[in-house]
Amino acid sequence: MIAELKTTTEHKMKRSVEAFKADLGKVRTGRAHTGLLDHISVDYYGTQTPINQVANVTLLDARTIGVTPWEKKMAGAIEKAIRDSDLGLNPGTVGETVRVPMPALTEERRKELIKLVRHEAENARVAVRNLRRDANAALKEAFKKKEISENDERRAQDEVQKLTDRYIAEVDKLLQHKETELIAV
Repeated sequence: MIAELKTTTEHKMKRSVEAFKADLGKVRTGRAHTGLLDHISVDYYGTQTPINQVANVTLLDARTIGVTPWEKKMAGAIEKAIRDSDLGLNPGTVGETVRVPMPALTEERRKELIKLVRHEAENARVAVRNLRRDANAALKEAFKKKEISENDERRAQDEVQKLTDRYIAEVDKLLQHKETELIAV
């Protein structure tokens, strides 16, 4: 029972950290990377489809993403989807390729992004702590029902705390890395 609880808790904590990592990937720095457009969908024959499923997304240079649709008529829809996204990008079509230049970040925008990233990190930490609370509550319940001994409960709570510490440290490390990336000009 305890091993199962630990495994599930660890799995959920890992998913929380991965979700945070995915959120960080959406926050853009001054550099271009193809993953930036992953969450943008385009209308493809009446179905919302991710851009990377209707076009080839590549880096043209350090500050420009190139999107080459597999069907020529999709270029306009892709350009519109990128422009309407929350990324603040201004794409332009050159021939068959949609060029997405990355504007340089202003100091004010960098500070806003750092604030946003810190908020996301705090949300990830809270999610991990909530999972710890749920696991500890389950352990207390099992002890009350005499399914486990007091020593087993205490030992399991210590192990859950170690998991919590490990995943919160991982969140902090990811946050530190992203802040460094945002500050670098």
